[in-house]
Amino acid sequence: MSIDQSLLTSSRLSIVSFIISSFQSLENVLIRKECAPLVSISIWHNLSSDDAREQVLGKGPTLKKAWRAAAKRYDAADEAAKAKMRFDRSWLYTMLLDFLQRLNGTEKDQVDNLRYCERFLEFLVDLESQLPTRRYVNTLLKDLNILPVIRLSKLYRSSENALFRDLYNLLKHFATFSIDDYTGESLSPQAVYDTHCQELAHLQRTSMKYFKDKLMILALSNYGSIEQRPELEGQLSSLDDSELRSLCSHLGFRTDYPKQCQITPDRHLYLEILLSFYERKAPFQDAVSRLSIVPTEENLYDPALLRNETYDGSKPLAIPKLNLQYLSLGDFLWRSFLLYRSEAFFQIRKDMETIVKRMQPRASRDGKSLTFDGFSRMAIPISKPAIIEVAPPKVGFSNPAFVRAEIVIEVGRLADHVRMEWESLRPDDVVFLLAVQPGAANKMAFQDPTLTDSPSLTHLRTAEIVQVLDENGRPLREPVSGQTNGHRSRPRIRRLLVNLDPDAFKVDKDRSMQGKPDIYPLVNVVARRKGRENNFKSILETMQRLIVSDIALPSWLQDIFLGYGDPAGARYTELPNRLKSVDFRDTFLDWQHLIESFPGTTIEPSGEETSSFGPPYVLEYVEDSQKTPSTNASKKRRRDQTEKKDKSSYSLRVSTYKPPNPGPYPVDAPKLNSVRFTPAQVEAIASGTQPGLTIIVGPPGTGKTDVATQIINNLYHNFPNERTLLVAHSNQALNQLFQKIVALDIDERHLLRLGHGEEELETESSYSKYGRVESFLDNRNFYLSEVTRLASSIGAQGAHGNSCETAGYFNTVYIQPAWAKFWDQARTENISLEEIIAAFPFHAYFSNAPQPVFDSSSPKEAVLDVAEGCQRHIDKIFSELEDIRPFEILRQPKDKANYLLVKEARIIAMTSTHAAMRRQEIADLGFHYDNVVMEEAAQITEIESFIPSALQTMKDGQLPLKRVVLCGDHLQNSPIIQNLAFRQYAHFEQSLFLRLVRLGVPVIILDQQGRSRRSIAELFRWRYKQLGDLPVVETADEFKQANAGFQFDYQFINVPDYQGAGEREPTPHFIQNLGEAEYAVALFQYMRLLGYPASKISILATYAGQTALIKDVLNHRCAKNALFGMPKIVTTVDKYQGEQNDCKSNFVYLFVNLFAKPFTDLELQM
Repeated sequence: MSIDQSLLTSSRLSIVSFIISSFQSLENVLIRKECAPLVSISIWHNLSSDDAREQVLGKGPTLKKAWRAAAKRYDAADEAAKAKMRFDRSWLYTMLLDFLQRLNGTEKDQVDNLRYCERFLEFLVDLESQLPTRRYVNTLLKDLNILPVIRLSKLYRSSENALFRDLYNLLKHFATFSIDDYTGESLSPQAVYDTHCQELAHLQRTSMKYFKDKLMILALSNYGSIEQRPELEGQLSSLDDSELRSLCSHLGFRTDYPKQCQITPDRHLYLEILLSFYERKAPFQDAVSRLSIVPTEENLYDPALLRNETYDGSKPLAIPKLNLQYLSLGDFLWRSFLLYRSEAFFQIRKDMETIVKRMQPRASRDGKSLTFDGFSRMAIPISKPAIIEVAPPKVGFSNPAFVRAEIVIEVGRLADHVRMEWESLRPDDVVFLLAVQPGAANKMAFQDPTLTDSPSLTHLRTAEIVQVLDENGRPLREPVSGQTNGHRSRPRIRRLLVNLDPDAFKVDKDRSMQGKPDIYPLVNVVARRKGRENNFKSILETMQRLIVSDIALPSWLQDIFLGYGDPAGARYTELPNRLKSVDFRDTFLDWQHLIESFPGTTIEPSGEETSSFGPPYVLEYVEDSQKTPSTNASKKRRRDQTEKKDKSSYSLRVSTYKPPNPGPYPVDAPKLNSVRFTPAQVEAIASGTQPGLTIIVGPPGTGKTDVATQIINNLYHNFPNERTLLVAHSNQALNQLFQKIVALDIDERHLLRLGHGEEELETESSYSKYGRVESFLDNRNFYLSEVTRLASSIGAQGAHGNSCETAGYFNTVYIQPAWAKFWDQARTENISLEEIIAAFPFHAYFSNAPQPVFDSSSPKEAVLDVAEGCQRHIDKIFSELEDIRPFEILRQPKDKANYLLVKEARIIAMTSTHAAMRRQEIADLGFHYDNVVMEEAAQITEIESFIPSALQTMKDGQLPLKRVVLCGDHLQNSPIIQNLAFRQYAHFEQSLFLRLVRLGVPVIILDQQGRSRRSIAELFRWRYKQLGDLPVVETADEFKQANAGFQFDYQFINVPDYQGAGEREPTPHFIQNLGEAEYAVALFQYMRLLGYPASKISILATYAGQTALIKDVLNHRCAKNALFGMPKIVTTVDKYQGEQNDCKSNFVYLFVNLFAKPFTDLELQM
């Protein structure tokens, strides 16, 4: 049907859309089986000549082998199969010829042809952007000279067809991408240039051989001149039409087309073929580095960006898509950069338009001045900024090094909390300078026609905060002297010292020198955005640097990341460096737990051990000797036939050891795990401890966080020289992880938290970067006091506990000799137990430990073990002080914090956003790590999943990563993308986690939940295969007993219009329903009267507006009443992801017929 010329264009358009969707779903075996033959090497039967085909086949032995294999399959097939093969190899060629014919169709069909050709260009872009579909297709497209033909077509030359031209540019980018089509090897800019020079040399040799008289100058010119389009065009202009045709033929270009194409080769086509092929293409790295990462009104209201606003699925968009596979890491970064930049600019434009609307600008009667009748807490009217310094350009640049300006803002009339928000602007925060002018074409009217005649946002510039000053020009954070009673007068003025965008400043000044009005005197508003939403500049800078740096993932991970190779190739069972034995420490609670954790696997004690001994367990993987490896393994393994390692192919040999005595004090005892992990959880922990890629899919309540915590614990103890980076989407998820990590046997001095959110931790210690420095200094005081007590106990005179340095000398001079003397005596033959105890030199020091420290009735080995524990306790004091010593020497807080990051911390946690913002700063410090554990991985965009893996410099040409563990659930929340076009068309909401699952990478599914009653779990059990319940769901009283005051475990309650009103939207996207809010609060009050603790009730809403309304009602009805109080939390469903509580009240809006049907969903005992 797709090649049926009798069908209407609209019908064929729908068929092409279906084909596009099919080629985007190649992970499906059935679809892949049908699509693969359409783009196989057999399509090369349609190349212009046998010589052209032989020339291409000569580029690699694998191509000749594939061509011969295709010919053998055809010869061996019956007539029906041969007919199918002939159709497959001609289908794309026929579609391309039809497309070429439509490019220059009649005026009558131009509208339909345009829509069809736009969609077909999208199809070609999709084929070119994935290596399996590109490998042979790109050669066919180049043979048809598809890019020159499109460029000369009527559709391209029409001024109205901007989308078509943008799609052409996107196709051109992928068709000329720097990659070897046949091997998939990414080419460096130098390799691309070398190939380009070889092509120019071929042109020169051909010109000299056949057209020596007319092209002598071209043949003798340097490459730098003839690679320029105007220069080359001038050189070729001396040839007539027949000579141009002959030159194209000698160079191997197609010069004839089938009649149905309606393409008449002429001089223009021959010239365009030569010019487009031999002109030098700028590397995409250069193009990205030239793109501005801060907005102006021109790129905020770029027609291509505005076109995405009206996306309804009827037309394609000229933006790159994220799909299953990428051509290279540079290609992935390029696509992500363009999409992130467009999404950021979209959000900025929305925020600026909202600010301008809220400020209600109104022009005066004469139309020359402007007043603001409204108010926005995010913006303040100002007079023009004062340019106080323009630094000269740096060497090699034409733009100023920086442009310093001062902005005076009046804060006297602002509420205190709003003024504090302005005063809390930090260095490098981005603010926006707006010029709102009357009598100009309103750019915001493209969405709201009622704004056409209102004052408009005519100009926008960005600036970065350098410092916030008071009205006297002093830094704001300096304490004001002369105040004894704490009273401060209300400030009237604040001065913002900012750096303007130097690129835009130079363009503006060049424009003003040409007689056009200067922009900066027109600026009359300074605006800001919320800090969490305003980190676009640092993230885009990080992405720009990564694109230029040509970064590479570890060899075991790169192909999997790009979507190629064996999906199971990064699993630990397939890697040569997998661990033969692993110490699982406290993962298993007892022998029965160990047996239950490996069903179907032979477990045997090793050596002289008997069965049923207690933990800790060291498991040794013993390969089955009867298993013989396959000698005829195919290099190409079908994804649907990926072999899984049979559990019966290995057995486990279990050994144990006696943990070292940690010391005589109760505080010395290690904290042990108490969770009885399920077999699936144990499999995930075992995989995460091994090298390689581990993907853990965890439905609600299945213990993803507990598994991640135990993996971190095992890595911490098994590999003391390795460092682990812990990444999550939200601060809340990191907080949960930290609360569980500190409950295990992990030294607090090795924990570090970067970014914000640590203030929400329900722990006694602070784990922020600066908090850890403070913790080190607190520990210093404690350990130095212990050194003083130790010195006193042995009668050593002097200030040994004065500093870490003196404590180190004390250890060397007094403590170590004392231990050496004791052990010499204790290990002599024929020494009695009483003599050993008497020889112990630190009885006085351990007098405050639980007594007796030494039991005289114990055997000699037990007494020596206790002595070793005492030595470990004392040695820990001095090792801790040795680690703290650098903080005595370093004076600047920043130096101390950076030392902690680079040298001391072994488990470093941050959000994915913080990693993207600070990547360059962290990498420049020399930070290195070996393992990445990512929580909420299904809620993190692909680029934000990639950047945390690249926070260090490369070693031996690749990033030195050993393990990557992704925990998440792709069937729950996905990354939040505001722009509909980027979300649905470009798949920008796709997470790396979801893509790897689609690719067939082996995943470990946690299959038992313990958070919800069985009845409530049935609400989401259908979404997961074989999701069972933990025994606690059946045995715990809180799950067995009914909820007092409620007939059902969960209820859907219809809340009708309240006071004649239902849902309302006071501001765009700020949706509220007063009836539901009142009902929720009344329900909360009812539960409190029944005796439910407020700390066990959470109220959730699907909209931020509804959350704000519920909080207002709670403040009015409950906050001041001790009988009710406030619930534990009132937030949105997205932000509560991963949390749990006993009683929840959820608001769910079901949108029907463009209005919301309000329902209340009560979920109890979740």
